[in-house]
Amino acid sequence: MNRLAIFIDGAYLDWVQREVFNGHTDLEKLSTELSNEKELYRTYYYSCLPYQSNPPTKDEATRFGNAQKFFYSLDKLSRFQVRLGKLAYRGKDVDGKPIFEQKGVDILLATDLVLLSAKQHISEAVVIAGDSDFIPAIEVAKAEGVLIRLYSHPSSIHQDLWNVADERCDVDRDFFKKVKR
Repeated sequence: MNRLAIFIDGAYLDWVQREVFNGHTDLEKLSTELSNEKELYRTYYYSCLPYQSNPPTKDEATRFGNAQKFFYSLDKLSRFQVRLGKLAYRGKDVDGKPIFEQKGVDILLATDLVLLSAKQHISEAVVIAGDSDFIPAIEVAKAEGVLIRLYSHPSSIHQDLWNVADERCDVDRDFFKKVKR
């Protein structure tokens, strides 16, 4: 078996696109580029819908509707699956800006990676993330014989996550040129 699954932390990819490259990624192109002509089991995209107060403001409702459309369009792509956690409101910071926290997104990615590895559905995993919370799942996948290829931006990667991967690839301008929308 020589099958690959791609695991994308949507919030991380959004941050890299917005803060570093000021552009958008064609996720279908990204999946094709990362699969590198290997058999693709599936591309998983992890995120959450935007927060809505009760009742939602017009802006919140618009953002929520746009996100629903985006996730629906991804789910329609061949071999794509969107997995959604929740966005929790945690109050306001000292400047009065709302604080939000994703709940369940990391555990969804970790669970899928471990499950696919343990059931031997994949032999290779591409992970686009920067969070050290994924280290235990990556260690389990590696123990199951899965090769882990990590894609991240050097300015936003936890060093321990970088160290645990089998292969490491920088998400740089040249990479984004190949997969931009």
